[in-house]
Amino acid sequence: MHKTIILTGGGTAGHVNPNLALLPSLRADGFSIHYIGSANSIEAELVRDAGLPFHEIAVGKLRRSLTASGIVKNVRDQISFAKGIFDARRLLARLRPSIVFSKGGYVSVPVVIAARTLGIKSVIHESDITPGLANRLSFSFTDRVCVSFPETLGRVPKHKGILTGTPLRPEILRGDKPTGLSICGFTPDRPVLLIVGGSSGSRVINDTVTSALPQLLKQYQVIHLTGKGNATRPMPGYAPFEYLKADMPHALAAADIVISRAGANALQEFLALSKPSLLIPLEKASRGDQVHNAESFARRGYATVLHEAMLTPEALAYEAHNLYAQRHVLAERMSQAPQSNACEEVMKVIASVEAV
Repeated sequence: MHKTIILTGGGTAGHVNPNLALLPSLRADGFSIHYIGSANSIEAELVRDAGLPFHEIAVGKLRRSLTASGIVKNVRDQISFAKGIFDARRLLARLRPSIVFSKGGYVSVPVVIAARTLGIKSVIHESDITPGLANRLSFSFTDRVCVSFPETLGRVPKHKGILTGTPLRPEILRGDKPTGLSICGFTPDRPVLLIVGGSSGSRVINDTVTSALPQLLKQYQVIHLTGKGNATRPMPGYAPFEYLKADMPHALAAADIVISRAGANALQEFLALSKPSLLIPLEKASRGDQVHNAESFARRGYATVLHEAMLTPEALAYEAHNLYAQRHVLAERMSQAPQSNACEEVMKVIASVEAV
């Protein structure tokens, strides 16, 4: 039977990639798939690359500023927000989906609200421990809330929260270690340390890694993802890349340990692959979600944490050596985690809501 689902979510790749990870399962279940996002956005780029029909709506941010300029921007954003609901209602009325699946971000709120006004069921997904503002605003209008961390269940409406994990791209689980070593020019006789600072990179992590390299290279071969625009020069045992896309699964397969920020999607990938990690959560430029994510993984014995205020070349090298020494214990603990097939679990939730 032909049926349609609307996917929405945007602002960052983390609000888009789990949606795209669901595509094979949705197609296998007979869904026609459309995506609603904002113009000139990361979701527009990623979704069109994936070959999905993409529909734009107006988006207004929800600001907390009480300055004169902030108030003016708030007024403009409220107008855009209202227009976004109107745009979404018009699209939903035309496309007639049986369900909406939202991954969060400001663009998702008008879609979820519009769906409720039209009697269309919806499911939202929260990747972080502490739900973001957009998802919190959507709680009253949605039917179910899928979460990735057990701690999040206490932060969403009790009758709506379901622990599913985060849908992951199937290819991330299909990395090949020899291929990863070959891409980097590495040998199989020395351990590999993968360092990830996020898609835009992290100046503080990059600078610290540069200073710590002489010490790190004594023990490890180092893969360093610097972020776009932060190219550095390779050297024996050191393979820097601004960004890896198709080869990222192979880099992960080659890594014995990982140093990373604490974005929720990345952590779920490390868990699925049983990759012990040293987490340096983003603190100043965030709402604290990465700190909570990192602390959750540390409590469960999947990772160690180094806060940015304590980050020095010496501390980075010391904590990397400490992680490597206990890698087998952490990896075993991760492999025994009660993790499920998140795509399958989310599809069960979609099916149950759609059937009501």
